[in-house]
Amino acid sequence: MVSKNTNVAAYTALQSLRSNESSLSASHNRMATGYRVAKPSDNAAYWSIATTMRSDNRSIASVQDALNMAGSVLDTAYNGMSTATDLMSEVKARLISARDTGVDRNKINSELDEMRRQFRSIAESSSFSKENWLQRSSTTDRANRDLVGSFVRDNSGLVTVNTINYDINGQAGTSDVNYLIDDVEGERGILTGSGFSAELGTAKTWVMFNGANAGTNYNEIRLASNSSTTDIDEMISVVDHMTERMTDVATQMGAMATRVDMQYEFSKQLQGSINKGVGGMVDTDMDMESSRLKALQVREQLGIKSLSIVNVSVQSVLQLL
Repeated sequence: MVSKNTNVAAYTALQSLRSNESSLSASHNRMATGYRVAKPSDNAAYWSIATTMRSDNRSIASVQDALNMAGSVLDTAYNGMSTATDLMSEVKARLISARDTGVDRNKINSELDEMRRQFRSIAESSSFSKENWLQRSSTTDRANRDLVGSFVRDNSGLVTVNTINYDINGQAGTSDVNYLIDDVEGERGILTGSGFSAELGTAKTWVMFNGANAGTNYNEIRLASNSSTTDIDEMISVVDHMTERMTDVATQMGAMATRVDMQYEFSKQLQGSINKGVGGMVDTDMDMESSRLKALQVREQLGIKSLSIVNVSVQSVLQLL
């Protein structure tokens, strides 16, 4: 039946054409943006998960920057302590040679003086971005050095930043100290602390040198022409004990640096995994979408053609009238 007021066939064809136009517009948008879930209305659950994971990925990127910083601080401290350990071996060698009665101990002491200056130079220059782990120069220096380790979101959604902790103060007055030089009170430095002599039970309290502002006056490891072999033997024992502690501290710093490097590499892999997972949820499959777009374009052409066909009957009635 042909109706003057209502062309049912044309109406049906028009509705189909409008629906196809909507699908075509959505397909164009997915092709242009690269997202099949670009807003909550596309898929609320996937959009929420993807938004959260992208935020976490940016946080992980910030952690990577902090890990780079931590690695640089540790590398600087490790290199300084390692260099100081090698230098301490030279001190020990000079003291051993000083036991020979035929050597000029004053000349050896001149070498020791230069080595003392070099120890201080190493400690003062082993600083990265105002972080110095070898020299204690102020009472405000932090006892616990915290380095960013990782970013974690637990099952409840709570976000935490884990840290790598290092107690740099150690136990004052013992050999369990971590600073190379303590210019504040002396006792927290390997070269300035009395703990090494105390543990060995030497007759004199030997230190490599006294802290600049420590206010102590321990026996510095120095040689003179009248230095006794007993004193020299005590110096050798103390230096050897100091060297062992310096080696332990350097090893600890090296292990921490390795951990930071491993965490940095893991964070990069974690970022890649998150990007891949988020992409699988919200990214457009460009091959599939391209095929869908071509099909919708063909359907659009057929819809226009069908709308033209169904209007032929109305045109025939108009001719009769």
